[in-house]
Amino acid sequence: MTDILTLLAVNLALILAAMTLLWLVALALKDVSFIDAVWPLGMLGLALATFPRVDGDPLRQGLLIGLCAAWALRLGGYLFIRWLGHGEDRRYAELLRGRADKGFGFASASLLFVFLPQGVFAWLNSLPVQLGQVDAAPAVGLIGWAGVGLAVFGILYETLADAQLAAFRKDPANKGQVMDRGLWNWSRHPNYFGEACVWWGLYLIAAETTPGLWSFAGPVFLTFTLTKWSGISLTEKGLKSSRPGYGDYVRRTSAFIPWPPRKA
Repeated sequence: MTDILTLLAVNLALILAAMTLLWLVALALKDVSFIDAVWPLGMLGLALATFPRVDGDPLRQGLLIGLCAAWALRLGGYLFIRWLGHGEDRRYAELLRGRADKGFGFASASLLFVFLPQGVFAWLNSLPVQLGQVDAAPAVGLIGWAGVGLAVFGILYETLADAQLAAFRKDPANKGQVMDRGLWNWSRHPNYFGEACVWWGLYLIAAETTPGLWSFAGPVFLTFTLTKWSGISLTEKGLKSSRPGYGDYVRRTSAFIPWPPRKA
């Protein structure tokens, strides 16, 4: 138990140190929005940092790291390209503006309310790929392989949702319109649903081991943030007033779990 706590404590220190270095980059850029792109890479970094310090089952370790890498590199690359094309994210601009009204400067607000919290969140969310690597027994079983299937499904689902949204936004005729096609016809946030599937799948792979079983706090917290905190609520803030028809879209379309749209 002591070794596991030490492992987690060192990993937390590593991710906070990495976030502090990224904060210095943000000070030079005067923009914190790139954090969304590097955040999934931080979770992959924690998985990789765990690998040489434990004696887990090589197959389970390979599945956890490999699937985490596929998710992180795809999502991180997608968000980085989006940041390059769109610049500062209005959500972070509003957050920092609100802290400035309370006396915080850009430097202190970005460190205390963006980078350090994101480091803690990355550490917490990625518990399955940390704790799932600790024990060598048992071998990967039916639950673990079901987790592999769920994680692969989540990666593909999230990728398709992002691709559909990107194609929609590229068409000038869709400017100011509501994206309600493809996967977005069944869920207002299919990309978030796919992401949750990835991490619940990774949890199932980890949960066949005793330490991994206790990593459920990671996907629980991730699902909470996507559905109740910084995901859906912040993304949809103001959309009803700025996008004609968004209120109707909300009334007929499931927020998270894909479901056939309700009739008007």
